[in-house]
Amino acid sequence: MTQREKMETGELYLPFDRDIFREQTEALELLYDYNATRPSETEKRRKLLSSMLAEIGEGCYIEPPFHANFGGKHCHFGKNVYANFNLTLVDDGHIFVGDCTMFAPNVTVATAAHPILPELREAGMQYNVDVHIGKNCWIGAGAVILPGVTVGDNSVIGAGSVVTRDIPDNSVAVGNPCRVIREIGERDREYYYKDRKIKWN
Repeated sequence: MTQREKMETGELYLPFDRDIFREQTEALELLYDYNATRPSETEKRRKLLSSMLAEIGEGCYIEPPFHANFGGKHCHFGKNVYANFNLTLVDDGHIFVGDCTMFAPNVTVATAAHPILPELREAGMQYNVDVHIGKNCWIGAGAVILPGVTVGDNSVIGAGSVVTRDIPDNSVAVGNPCRVIREIGERDREYYYKDRKIKWN
């Protein structure tokens, strides 16, 4: 099995393999171009994102600067995904993001990890576990989502949270480690913030 095959299957592998490194460098060149675009170059940004990401739906936007280990090559976005400044995707493994999900500034989503055993880290070993983020989620500022995590549809991750385990659908989850504090419910249909009522028109 090649190092690239091990990389895709969650096995321990050497990330500085020559073929992997060449592929990664090519992807990072496109990412560099994306981050060098001017605010008025929206069409150029759209075309670059389409060539950078594994999949991207209509209406997606990532605010530069955008950081990704593989330049987004292993990222699968649905439609209308929005990411604010400094989204960091450690996309050595695959990251799946559903429609209409939003990332606040400084969010990190990591698929790559290193073994606990010091000898394996000394040898440069790594492994990857895919991350799944559902549709219509809101990931708060500075949140960190760790390898192997699934965030369910419609869920909100509070600012600064460190998500170490799966979060179910329709949940508000916060903290380090991130825990569900409540379900999204009827009160959320009436109030959008504390005692501020939604004016349904």
